[in-house]
Amino acid sequence: MSGRSADTLEAAPVRIDVFTLFREAIEGYAALSILGRARAAGLVDLRTHDIRAFAAGPHRAVDGPPFGGGAGMVLAPDPVFAAVEEVESSAEGLPRPLLLLSPSGRRFDQAFAAELAGRPGGFSLLGARYEGIDQRVADHLVDGELSVGDFVLAGGELAALVVIESVVRLVPGVVGNSDSIVDESFTAGLLEYPQYTRPADFRGWAVPEVLRSGDHGRVAEWRRSEALARTLRLRPDLVTARGGLSDSEVEALVRHGAVQLLRDHGYDR
Repeated sequence: MSGRSADTLEAAPVRIDVFTLFREAIEGYAALSILGRARAAGLVDLRTHDIRAFAAGPHRAVDGPPFGGGAGMVLAPDPVFAAVEEVESSAEGLPRPLLLLSPSGRRFDQAFAAELAGRPGGFSLLGARYEGIDQRVADHLVDGELSVGDFVLAGGELAALVVIESVVRLVPGVVGNSDSIVDESFTAGLLEYPQYTRPADFRGWAVPEVLRSGDHGRVAEWRRSEALARTLRLRPDLVTARGGLSDSEVEALVRHGAVQLLRDHGYDR
């Protein structure tokens, strides 16, 4: 017997289709750890499609020089359209939205990961290579663009894996302890509180006493206050984005001894 609940057994797996020039990069990683277990348990239906298989000619060329000149090569529209249209016209169709992984896209975050995880029909990803992809793909084939950050990668495979793993972790039944998802960084607009394990004292650095007290109420209050303090100290932009600290959160940080931190960030207590 598997450990899946009745609700999980009734739910259809989340389907994710990926169009790429390097299926092996996606498939290799997706066979490991949490993604591998999710696929084996039937919680996720991950399908990869090789764009090069849809290229014409004996050499299966998928790129060309940019019109107007310039360095590098551009992924051509022909094989991309052909790959997507073949899957879309099949009996099972293509899960939409189809998102192009691109630096110019919407910034991927935990909220969007949760949105994708909750889509009943799944979604699809398209990863580019070379200097970019023909603009007609962005204009006429995909439903939107998605960025995993303000940096440049050689291709979309790593970006696709970032999105896939972030989403799959949120699919019910994938992570054994659902509380670990609730407490994670960014879930409530905060960084996660610090974590510790054995030994209780390592090279003179002791685990905070409250975590060894057995007092669950104190532990919960400490973790919440640490998450607030850590976010205010390291990522004040996240605090601003959630509308600042509430009065109760300020009071919690005062009790936590973070008065100077509050003053440093404009909370005069």
